[in-house]
Amino acid sequence: MIPAVKLSPGPVSFCGTNLRSKSALVPSAFSLKPSKFVVSSLRPLYLAPLDGPRTAEQKPRRQPLEFKCSASAADDKESKTEVVPVRSEAAQKLKISVYFATWWALNVIFNIYNKKVLNAFPYPWLTSTLSLACGSAMMLVSWATRLVEAPKTDIDFWKVLFPVAVAHTIGHVAATVSMSKVAVSFTHIIKSAEPAFSVLVSRFLLGETFPVPVYLSLLPIIGGCALAAVTELNFNMVGFMGAMISNLAFVFRNIFSKKGMKGKSVSGMNYYACLSIMSLVILTPFAIAMEGPQMWAAGWQKALAEVGPNVIWWVAAQSVFYHLYNQVSYMSLDEISPLTFSIGNTMKRISVIVSSIIIFHTPVRPVNALGAAIAILGTFLYSQVILLLNISLDMLVYRSVCPQVWFRT
Repeated sequence: MIPAVKLSPGPVSFCGTNLRSKSALVPSAFSLKPSKFVVSSLRPLYLAPLDGPRTAEQKPRRQPLEFKCSASAADDKESKTEVVPVRSEAAQKLKISVYFATWWALNVIFNIYNKKVLNAFPYPWLTSTLSLACGSAMMLVSWATRLVEAPKTDIDFWKVLFPVAVAHTIGHVAATVSMSKVAVSFTHIIKSAEPAFSVLVSRFLLGETFPVPVYLSLLPIIGGCALAAVTELNFNMVGFMGAMISNLAFVFRNIFSKKGMKGKSVSGMNYYACLSIMSLVILTPFAIAMEGPQMWAAGWQKALAEVGPNVIWWVAAQSVFYHLYNQVSYMSLDEISPLTFSIGNTMKRISVIVSSIIIFHTPVRPVNALGAAIAILGTFLYSQVILLLNISLDMLVYRSVCPQVWFRT
């Protein structure tokens, strides 16, 4: 049996001036140029439109025709055609939108409680460790009770996961250190420059090239973040560098995650659970070395004396919501590219920045607000440029794979 060939994740439409007939023009096997690698079969190959033949009802005007190429083996008595079902593009967009909205809401709640904890208990290394420990415990219980099906992993999976866990650990701790030193809004303004880091890493370390409009769209992002940093009332170099390091680390995490998830049967939810467990193992000895139990005990007693039992609820809430928002974000990463993930991660910062300014009564200068607005506007322009380029690239990829197959109705 020749497996079905899926050319695109959704409906594809074609139209143009080179369309000359009302049926598919499939090149003859003798007209194809030989290549280095050749796959042949004695069984026939069939091309079938998704809606079936529509020769009886031809409309005079041109309409896009949805189709997919599929191959099936024909037995000696009867030829069979296997048609690959098309997943609705609208349903897919709705699913991703729900993921994004949930992800952003959980992230806002996490940031509020995380800042409250750090104000009362300024030990970011322990706070980061507790977040990972809570998520790991939640998933272990879910697997043990079979609420969630446990992933089937092997040693190769954990080897591929290790660099992702290292990047995730660095990014998580760096962001928490940043928020312990500066306002939540300032940390997220600086972290809105993540698309710039994504493009620069892809360009100089991965060898990818981008059109000029992509680079131009980064200028307002970088300029807006720089203006916001210069005019920040409570600027702190440790907080600024923590946000910058977090940007770089999370870009690598997203890229490594997407590569690690390719060809794996592990879902986004379980993937992040495994990532949390490995990150917890990596982070725990460093947290002990950087802060230590004695500092934690003294700080905890001080927090209880100043805040009271509420600090216990704050720690529990920030740990739970940290795991939940990251889990949903990885479920989104199942469906999208690292670049789109980075765009969504940046756009969510608008809600985080606004909500943190309102809740914590953060003083903001007009020039500082202008810098944040420029950075966010740059992110919007960047996302629009990437969206247009992705559409164009999808068309080019299809035409390069199947250049001689054209349909017209």
